[in-house]
Amino acid sequence: MIMKSNIKRNLLKGLVGGLSLAACSISFAQQTAIQYLSGTGSDKTVNWQFFCTAGRNSGKWTTIPVPSNWEVQGFGKYNYGLDKDSVRGKEQGLYKYNFMVPANWQGKTINIVFEGSMTDTEVKINGRSAGETHQGSFYSFLYDITKLLKYGKKNLLEVTVSKHSANESVNGAERRGDYWIFGGIFRPVFLQALPVEHMAHVAVDGKATGAFTAKVKLAALAQANEVTAQLYTMDGQKAGNAFSTKIKSGDSIATLQTTLASPLLWTPEFPNRYRVEFTLLANGKPVHTIQEKFGFRTVEVRERDGIYLNGVKIKFKGVNRHSFWPTTARAMNETRSIEDVLMIKDMNMNAVRMSHYPPDAHFLNACDSLGLMVLDELGGWHKAYDTQVGTKLVHEMIAHDCNHPSIIVWDNGNEGGHNFELDHWFDELDIQQRPLIHPWQVFRQFDTQHYINYDYGNETHLHGHKITFPTEFLHGLYDGGLGAALEDYWELMWHHPLSAGGFLWVFADEGVVRKDKNDSIDTDGNHAPDGIVGPYHEKEGSYYAIKEIWAPVHFEKKDITPAFTGQLRVENRYHFTNLNQCKFTFKLTSLDGLNSDAIGTVTVPDIKPGTTGAITCNLPANWQQYSVLYVTAYDVNQHEIYTWSWPIKLPVDVARIFVQTEGKTEVTVAEKDSLIVATAGDVSLTFHTKTGLLQTVQNGNGIIPLSNGPVLCEGETGFVKWNTRKEGNAQVIAAEFQKKSLCQLLEWTVYPSGWVKMQVKYFPKEYETSLVGINFSFPESMVKSVQWMGAGPYRVWKNRMKGGTLNVWNKDYNNTSTGEGTLIYPEFKGYYSNFYWMKLNTTGQLLTVVCNNEDIFLRLFTPKFSVTPFNTAPVFPTGDLSFMHGISPIGTKSQKPEKMGPMGQKHMFYDYGKDPMYAKDITLFFDFSGKE
Repeated sequence: MIMKSNIKRNLLKGLVGGLSLAACSISFAQQTAIQYLSGTGSDKTVNWQFFCTAGRNSGKWTTIPVPSNWEVQGFGKYNYGLDKDSVRGKEQGLYKYNFMVPANWQGKTINIVFEGSMTDTEVKINGRSAGETHQGSFYSFLYDITKLLKYGKKNLLEVTVSKHSANESVNGAERRGDYWIFGGIFRPVFLQALPVEHMAHVAVDGKATGAFTAKVKLAALAQANEVTAQLYTMDGQKAGNAFSTKIKSGDSIATLQTTLASPLLWTPEFPNRYRVEFTLLANGKPVHTIQEKFGFRTVEVRERDGIYLNGVKIKFKGVNRHSFWPTTARAMNETRSIEDVLMIKDMNMNAVRMSHYPPDAHFLNACDSLGLMVLDELGGWHKAYDTQVGTKLVHEMIAHDCNHPSIIVWDNGNEGGHNFELDHWFDELDIQQRPLIHPWQVFRQFDTQHYINYDYGNETHLHGHKITFPTEFLHGLYDGGLGAALEDYWELMWHHPLSAGGFLWVFADEGVVRKDKNDSIDTDGNHAPDGIVGPYHEKEGSYYAIKEIWAPVHFEKKDITPAFTGQLRVENRYHFTNLNQCKFTFKLTSLDGLNSDAIGTVTVPDIKPGTTGAITCNLPANWQQYSVLYVTAYDVNQHEIYTWSWPIKLPVDVARIFVQTEGKTEVTVAEKDSLIVATAGDVSLTFHTKTGLLQTVQNGNGIIPLSNGPVLCEGETGFVKWNTRKEGNAQVIAAEFQKKSLCQLLEWTVYPSGWVKMQVKYFPKEYETSLVGINFSFPESMVKSVQWMGAGPYRVWKNRMKGGTLNVWNKDYNNTSTGEGTLIYPEFKGYYSNFYWMKLNTTGQLLTVVCNNEDIFLRLFTPKFSVTPFNTAPVFPTGDLSFMHGISPIGTKSQKPEKMGPMGQKHMFYDYGKDPMYAKDITLFFDFSGKE
C-alpha cells in the first residue's frame, strides 16, 4: 500500500474550500517536504527531455511537457481501443529529467511518486533501478529512492514508458476498450521527504452516528510510542476532544477511535466535511504530523431493497465520465475537474461513475467538496487484470482513494472485465466496507445490467428481486439517448422500490484534436460521440432535458386558466433537503412587448423530501395580460435548479393580435389553365386544380418560394376539385375530397391585407403512425435565420420533449450534425414544440407563419445525420417545412426507440370511421404581403 501526501500548492478557493491532489493521507508537517518534478496538471507543466521510439517525431531527443500524453504533443501514433492489434502503435517514450535534492533531506525517507503513467513504467535514479516496472496506467505508485539520491547535488531521473504493456492482461483490461488509448506520464510526479519514523498511510471511517475510526500504517518505528489525533471543522475549530493510542516498536498499524456528538453529515446535497490531524509522538515529542479531510456518513445496502445513505434510501441520478479533454487527452487539471463536477451538478445529477478507471485525485476532491456520489472503478473493459497485477492495482486504488466521502461504491471492472479473485481485496482493504459491484453483471445484491430495454422482464431488472442499478443506460450516440426516453425510464425508476437509479452513458463526446490531421477533432467515427456535451463541453439538447427531468422539484401537470390562483403542486424529489430551504421566484413576461416584466415571490411551505405540497406565486391582479409565467427554483447554494414556463396566452390569442386581415384591396379568384389564381393587390397565389397543392406565391417584391403543400406526412388527401366562395371582403378557395378520405377540409382564405389563412382537417393514415401533419417545400439554400415563438431553443423528439422554455427565440442557420464535424448548438434543423409563430429570414423575402392551434410542432427541414447513425436518424416527412401534430422519436446506439418506453412508440389515433368531429385541425396564417 502507498502513502499519499498534500501535494497541491495552488489551491482553488471559494468553490471547494481548498482542494488538493492528495487522497488518502496528507503529510505536510515540518518534517515533510514535497518537491514537484513535473507540473501539477495539464495547465501547469514542466518540460522534460524526451525520445519517442516510433511514429511521429520519433528517433530524436527533444522535450515534452509533463504531465501529458505524447500523442497530443505530436509524438507516436494515435489509436482507439477497438483498433486491431496489427495497427496499434507500440512505441516507447524515454524521459530524462535533472533535479536537485536539498542537502538537509539527507537522513529522511525519500519517495518518488507517480500519480499515473501509461502504461509500463520503468524508473531509474542516477542510472540505478528504483524498483520493478509498474504495470497499470491509472494508479498512483511510488518507490523509496532514499539510497539512490545525491543530496545537495544534481540527480538524473530516467523513465521508460511502454505504451503497450508486456502484460497482456493489462492490455486487455485497459487498452482494448471502447475509448481512446494513449501513452505517457499524464499525471504529476513528485518527491516526498519524510522522517525515518513516520506514518505511511491513514485510512479513516466516519459513521453517521459520529463514530470515528482510523487505521494508521506505521513505518520504521524506533522511538515513537504514541499516535494522537484531533478532529477539526473545515474552518479550523476543534471538534470534540483529542484521542490517542499507544504503540510500540514493531507495530505496523495503530487504530484510533472516538465519537463526535451530532456531527454534520456528508450528503451530495450538504457535503459537510471535517479535518483530522494525526501526530506520531516519541515520548511526547512530535515526530510526524499528517492531516486528512473526510466526511461523516454511512453507506448501507439493504438486500432486496436499496442503497441507503445515512439511513435514507437513495436514487442515483448519475452519468459516466471519462478523464478527458480534446487537447490534453487523459492529462487533466484541478480547474477542469471542478468545472466538470459543477456541470454535472448543474444537470441536477447527484452521482458520477468513473469509467473505466480511477480518476485524478482532484476530481474526487471536487466531488467531496461540491457533493457528488462516486462509483470508483478498477480498470477492466471486457477483459480483466490477472490476479497478480490486479491485486497490486486494487491495493493502490483503495490506498489512494479510500478516504473520499464521495465514494459510495467500488466497481471491480466493467462488462465482463471482472476478476472474481480480486473481490475479497475490496472487502478486506476498505475500512468503510463500501459495497462492491460488477458493472453489467448480476452480482451480490445488485442487477447492474447495461442498456436494458424499458420494463425488462423474465425475472430480471425491475421484475426480479435484486436492487436494480444499471451502471450504463441510454447510450447517447449523436443526439440519441440520454435525454431521449429518460423521462419514461426515470418515472419508472423513481416509483419502483427496487430501483436505485442509474448512470447515463456518457458525459462528454470523447473527441481528440489530431495533430496529424490539421488539429481536427476525431471521435473515431461513431465510437466516441456519445456525450451529453460535445468535446469542448458544448451543451446539446439532452443537457437541458436531463436538467428538467432530474430536477429535484417535480411539478404536477398544470394548465394556466383564468381560474388560476397562483398555486402549483410540486413533489420534493430531494433526499435530504426540505423545499422551504430552497428559493423560488416567478416572472411574468409579455412576449408581444405590451407589458414590462413582473417579478415576484413564491411562498413555499414545509415540503419534506419525498412529499408533495403546493407553492404559491404571489401574482399581481393583471397577471392575465401577460404571455407566459416562469418559475425558477434555486437550491440551498442559490444555484438555479431549473426555470419552468407555462403559457398564459394560447396561440389563438397571439394570432388574434398578430394577424391583420383588413385592407383596401379587392380579392379576386380566377381559373387559368390548370391553376386557380387568387390575387389581393400585388399578392398572388396559384393552386393546382389536379393535385390541390399550392404552386406559387408572389408579391410586388418577387416570389416567396413556399410551394407544394399541404402534403400529408403519411397518406393521400383524396383531393377532387376546388370550389370558391366569397366571405365578406375575403375569398375562400375550398377543396372537395373523396368520401371517407384522409382529408376532411382544406380551405385557403385570402384577405385584402395580403394575409392568407389555411385550415386543414385530416386524419392520420393508420391507427399506428409515425408522422402526423402537413408539409410544404421551401428551398433550404435560401434560409439565413429564423425567429419564432415556442419552446426552445433546442429541437425536440417525441421521446425528448423536456428542456425547452416558452419564449421568442432567434437562431442563425446551421447544418450541424450532432456530435460530428463542426459543432454549432443549438442545431437549426429539426422539430420544435409549442409553435406559435415564425419569421423565416431568407436571401429573398421574409416568410411569416402564425399558428392558431395548441400543441403544434414546427419542422424546419431535415437534419444532417451521420452515414452510420444506428438508431439515431429518425424518420422525417417529405418536403422542407412541416406543421405537425405528431413527430418521430429517436433511439440510442444500441436500442430502437420503440424499445425505450411509451414515448418511443408510434402515435395511436382512432378515427371513428372518419367522423369529422375527430379530425386533426391545423389553422395557419401566412403573411404574403412582403411587409416586415
